[in-house]
Formats: sequence, structure tokens, C-alpha cells
Amino acid sequence: MDTTVKMIEVFCTNTQSKFLVPSGTMLKDVIAYAGMENAEKILGATVNNKVQRLDYRIYTPRTVNFLDIFNANGKRMYALSLMFLCYKAVKDIYPEADLHIKHSMNDGYYTELINCNDQLTEATEKIKKQMQQLVEKNLPFERKIIPSNEAAELFDKVGMKEKAQLIRSSGWLYTNVDILDGTVNAFFFHLVMSTGYLKIFDLVPYQSGMMLFMPDNDKDYSEPGVITKQDKLFGIFKEHQNWIEILQVPYVSRLNYGVKNGYVNQIIQVSEALHEKKYAEIADNIIRKKDNVKIVFLAGPSSSGKTTSCRRLATQLAVGGIHPVQISMDDYFNDREHTPKDENGEYDFECLEAVDLEFFSYQMQQLLKGEEVELPKFDFVKGEKSPSGNKIRLNDNSILIVEGIHALNPKLSADIKRKNKYFVFVSALTQVALDRYNLISTSDNRLIRRIVRDNNYRGSSAEDTLLRWASVRSGEEKHIFPYQENADSIFNSSLLYEIGLLKTYCEPLLMKVPQNSLAYADAQRLLRFLNNFASISADFVPPTSIMREFLGGSSFVY
Repeated sequence: MDTTVKMIEVFCTNTQSKFLVPSGTMLKDVIAYAGMENAEKILGATVNNKVQRLDYRIYTPRTVNFLDIFNANGKRMYALSLMFLCYKAVKDIYPEADLHIKHSMNDGYYTELINCNDQLTEATEKIKKQMQQLVEKNLPFERKIIPSNEAAELFDKVGMKEKAQLIRSSGWLYTNVDILDGTVNAFFFHLVMSTGYLKIFDLVPYQSGMMLFMPDNDKDYSEPGVITKQDKLFGIFKEHQNWIEILQVPYVSRLNYGVKNGYVNQIIQVSEALHEKKYAEIADNIIRKKDNVKIVFLAGPSSSGKTTSCRRLATQLAVGGIHPVQISMDDYFNDREHTPKDENGEYDFECLEAVDLEFFSYQMQQLLKGEEVELPKFDFVKGEKSPSGNKIRLNDNSILIVEGIHALNPKLSADIKRKNKYFVFVSALTQVALDRYNLISTSDNRLIRRIVRDNNYRGSSAEDTLLRWASVRSGEEKHIFPYQENADSIFNSSLLYEIGLLKTYCEPLLMKVPQNSLAYADAQRLLRFLNNFASISADFVPPTSIMREFLGGSSFVY
């Protein structure tokens, strides 16, 4: 009998090392062969560009990249596992209660307890203590694959009706079911191996619910996040909840039901009407201050719909008797030779210093004095700006709208009196959830928009967009989101129906991402995510919709 152990070749991209491991070795044991530092912080890995848990076994030659919480997919594994841990603790302490994970904010997740008779502070402390005990026990997160009809019946029995409905509407043959110490749930991405990986978290009372905090990015993920004042953002989430109640579509299963039963036109019309009402509300706020407000600064992250929002807000201001004048910050970039570079030696177009602040400030001051200025036009091919021939002057009835990613940064408009400025922040704060425990990432929402737009207008493949996304997100966290609370108004640009709409355009693009690409794992994750949605036709989408900025067919000139 041959007792020779078969050895398997593994290449680790983290350490750029090649080595042999015994056939059947788990990824958690491969870490030592790779010579990885901070091994205790590793949460999972991509194996041949597919995300896997650390209990995945190696039987054939593989390329492995280990994921920690600094990696987007590692952070996603931690977040979902932490949500399951919190849900488990709630069920242990309050079997009749339920946990609703509402939305992300403050480096964490705002959650609400349903059917709990204890005071919020007392309940929060009990749940947090139980979570800590579960972490100390280092209990495994198990995953079983069972027929979808059985999974739907299981979730019906435990009261997760919307999860059962989603499974039935998806058409899947099999469904993943996650189990923690006998408690079942289902999350649409990999979890960590066990509760022992979730040592850093916090749970504190907040508003009428609780904040479940992840490890804090600003503290090198070594401490949990803390509450920061985000009252305006929280107010928009409350407004979003009102919109959900108006549309009566809180979960994807309800959206799919509406699509399959002929209610798409109604859903689109009401969604668009809610957008128009919000634009009108913001315009009315500006008009009430027209004696002082001379410049509206409109900002938002990538693919939030800033340009369309600028056009639609201008239309509403015109209805109110105001003459809006629109300019883009993109035309105020520094010439390429003066553009800062990042740590990799690449041009950093995301930082404020990429803008010619001195020239911008000079022109704004001239306009506020009632003088005429000639706007610049930036040539992205040549990397330089030049006079556009477009000369403007503000009269007593004019308001300038300045659109750009840095528009809310106080340094941009430091020379302009606060009473003369009105700040608007635009972001796609996803309206619909997969179920009570699976949120739709606002970042994913914008990423899907950008994949479609970049393919339609910039000649970029889905692979290109996915590979750039981490850099884009890093720039947003540094240069855009820290200033969102400066806004006088926040506009939620997401639309209830949009992911079902974008699915038709995005899926073929994602399918072209090759497995040997570093973008493959995210492409596959997004494909699985889109599979939850029934497809929606663009036939009823009006030409003024934000969606037209990404799909084409807009009545606005961009």
C-alpha cells in the first residue's frame, strides 16, 4: 500500500511565494506555509480568484490570496458574520424578539429590535454580553446546501417569510443555509469560519435602535467604531423608510412579485415622482434663501447621479423663477504637469489639490461681484484647460450651481461667505433590501451603475471598472464622505426598481470577466447578487430619470 503523501503546489500572491502542501490541507493551515504576517487577522482567501472560507481544502495546484479586513471581501465576510452573531444573541436572550438590520452608517449598522419588552439600554447590554460569550466559545459558522423548496419551508417555519419568498422567486435549485449553534439564517456571501474571528465589535443604543459597530478603519481596525454625529444622513434614511412604506416594497421578493404581476409601470412612476418631489423641496428651500444664496454646491460620490441631479434641480429652480447657471468642477482641474501624484506615482485626480483652487476662487469672487467671467474647458486628452468661449454673469435673479466631488469641502469655497452658499449632497442610499438581515450595499448599487455607464460612454469593460473600484472607494472615503454632514440638503438618488433594470445590461458585461482576472471574484459575487432580481425593462423609464445618465436616452445634455 502506497502511503506517500501527495504534495500540491500553491502560489501565494500575498507573499509572492511558491511552496508545496500535503493534499487536503485547509487554507487556515496554508497560512503558515506562506509565511504570512498577522495570521490571526486573516478571514478568508480567494482561490483561483474565487472567494473561499479558511476551511476550504487544497487538492490540486492553486493560486491563493489571503483576505483580511483591509480587503473589501474580507470586510464583507466580517460584517455578515457579525450580523449573524448579533441575530443569534438576540434569539438566545429574547426568543420572541427579532432583529432588523436597517442600513449602514458610522462604520457600522443601524439595527432595530422588534417585540422586545426590555428597555433599549438594558436589552443592548444583554445582547452585547451574549455576543461576547459566543465569541469566547469560538463556535463554528456552518453552511449547508439544501434544495430550495426545503430551504423556503425552513425559513417559513422560523418566521423569515420574505427570505422564503425570495428563494421561491429566484428559481434556484439549491440554497445555502447558515447555522450557528442550532440557529439558522442565510447570508448571500461567505462567513468567517467561527465566532472567534469576531473579537472586535461594539453594540450601543442609538436613536430608537442599536448601532452594531465594525472594527474602525481610522484605527487600523484594532478597535470598534464609535458614534459620530450624522443626524442629516440618519434623517434621509428615515425619509427612505417613508418612501418604502409608500411603495409597499420593503424587500426584493415584493419587488419581484410586482414585476411578475404587471406592476412595473406603477412602481417606476411612483419612484420617479418621489424623486421629483424631493428635487422640488430642495429647490424651494434654496428659493426661500435667494436673497443671500448665490451659489449651490452639489457633491456626491462616483455614479451617484450628480449630473442629472444638477439638471433636475436647475429645472425646479427655473420653475420657481430663478435663473440657474451650471458649471462643472471637472473644468477646473490643474493642468497635468501640476496634478499631484499618489503613493504609487500615479496622478491623483480624486484629491482636492487636483483642482486649480486659486483660479476657481478668483472666478467665483468675480461672479459674486456681478462681473463677467469666461468659463474654462478642460481637455482630458491634452491634460490642460483653456478658455471655452462661454461667458457668464450673475444677475439679481441668478444662482450658480457648481457640481463636483469636492463641492462640499470647505476649503473649496473658503473665501465665500456661508450665507451665500447652499450645499447639496447626492448619494445612492439603497432603498430595498434582500431581507431583514441582508442589506444591499450602497457601494454595490453605485458600482453596478458605473459598470453600465463606463461600458456605454467610456469604452471600459466591467473588468476595468472593477479593478479601479477599490481606488475610487478609497478616494471617496478620504475626500467626499467626511463632508456629507455639511450639506443643507441630502438627496437619495437610488430608485427602487433600478437594480432589476440595470441587471439586463450589467450581467453580460460581468460574464466577460475572465477567471484569471483579479476582478473575477467580484464579478461572480455581483452576478450571484443580481440573480436575486427579476429583470425590468427600460420601456417605462422617463427620459429625465437618473437612470438615463447610465443607460442613455436622457433628455438632458451631458
